Amino acid sequence: MIETRRSPLFSRAMPLFFGASLAVAACGHNEDEWQAKLREQRELQRQLDERSGERDRLQTQLNELTARANDMEQRLGIVSGERDRTATERDRTATELAELRRREQQQAARLAAYRNMLQSFRSMISAGQLRVRVVRGRMVIEMPAGILFDSGRAELKPEGQQVLTQVASVLTQIRDRDFLVAGHTDNQRLSRGGRYEDNWDLSSARATTVVRFLAQNQVPAEHLGAAGYAEFQPARPNDTDENRGQNRRVEIILMPNLDELPDLTSLDSPPSGAPAAPAPGAAAPAAPPATAPVAR
Repeated sequence: MIETRRSPLFSRAMPLFFGASLAVAACGHNEDEWQAKLREQRELQRQLDERSGERDRLQTQLNELTARANDMEQRLGIVSGERDRTATERDRTATELAELRRREQQQAARLAAYRNMLQSFRSMISAGQLRVRVVRGRMVIEMPAGILFDSGRAELKPEGQQVLTQVASVLTQIRDRDFLVAGHTDNQRLSRGGRYEDNWDLSSARATTVVRFLAQNQVPAEHLGAAGYAEFQPARPNDTDENRGQNRRVEIILMPNLDELPDLTSLDSPPSGAPAAPAPGAAAPAAPPATAPVAR
């Protein structure tokens, strides 16, 4: 039997070769894991990039929706403002229309009352005992002073009492209306030593006499008033006897009700320097009397 002997060099090389093989095998296993980890990292990075892109897209969409919402909110504010202005304008127009209709109804009622009064006084107007006219929007019954009173006096004549009795019968049919009796004279001064000091005194006394007579003939006293204007509200220029005769008169003025007066709340103040025109029944400024005394 032949015995084979191994060399010492071979014996020493075998462990080294085996260790190297193990190292190579070990290194190959770690490389696979490393490559797998790299692939996993790349996949996670890709997913992260996708998520970032989606996030950016959603952020852009959110910004667009926010801008649209702001724009719509602004438009809604404009539309709401227009709606409120339209509603305000509609309400104001409706109020103005209602006021216009109310005034038209009042105007129609005043016109009907004026026509009825004309009809009631037709015979007296034809006889020249009175006339009915409209002055500054107010109905005025005008009677010549010569029919009611003697010259320079304030006591009713019988003819004057008959005229006022018929007038009172018409006035009693007009409900809820105030009447102002206004006395007027011409510009001629009263003779000295008479009962009345001046035309103020005479015109006021005549107006008061008429008021008392009307009250005694069923015209409610709480709806009556008297005023004297002397010569300061002439109906005609005091330049002829005929005109002065027309200025010597007594008026019964139908005063407007409060709801017939215009609404002046929108006016802050009257224009400066613009004097208001005197209305029937309003006191007129005093003026110096004429100097030629005559008997009245």
